[in-house]
Amino acid sequence: MSLLKSLLAATAVAFALPAFAEGITVHDPYARVSTAMSKSGAAFMQIENTGAVDDRLIAASSDIADRVELHTHKADDKGVMQMLHVPEGFVIPAGGNHALQRGGDHVMFLGLRQGLSHGDVVTVTLTFEQAGELVVDIPVDLQRDGAAMGQQMQHMHGAPAGMPPKHMHAPSN
Repeated sequence: MSLLKSLLAATAVAFALPAFAEGITVHDPYARVSTAMSKSGAAFMQIENTGAVDDRLIAASSDIADRVELHTHKADDKGVMQMLHVPEGFVIPAGGNHALQRGGDHVMFLGLRQGLSHGDVVTVTLTFEQAGELVVDIPVDLQRDGAAMGQQMQHMHGAPAGMPPKHMHAPSN
């Protein structure tokens, strides 16, 4: 990887800002793949609900993969961890948040249509029952430690009022 591409990748990851929809804010999104040629990958983020009622993430979509699903990890009756599709989605409690993180709930990309490299950006549309659609540009971060997300969320601040992040946008109709 060239020095310029490395610097651009680091800048994209360092400046990933929150995305906003009615009452919903997405913090610190990032995506990963096992190798550049992987046929599957995943996205992780912190979803905050500042609204007065619970909401639910019910779907995710992206042109990057043949299928995009909401997944979780659960232990079977023998204690073996399995990754499972969660068609009902994830509740985002009113006044609370829900972490999509490694080893837990996440957005799963199945049948990747191209390889993903550190610093690439994946556009994903998240669909919520109440808030509707939220389009998030998610940087690929192959260097992130899985434990770092929770620690970063404890120190994260939102974007200034009236200043929507440049890498997030409302879906076009």
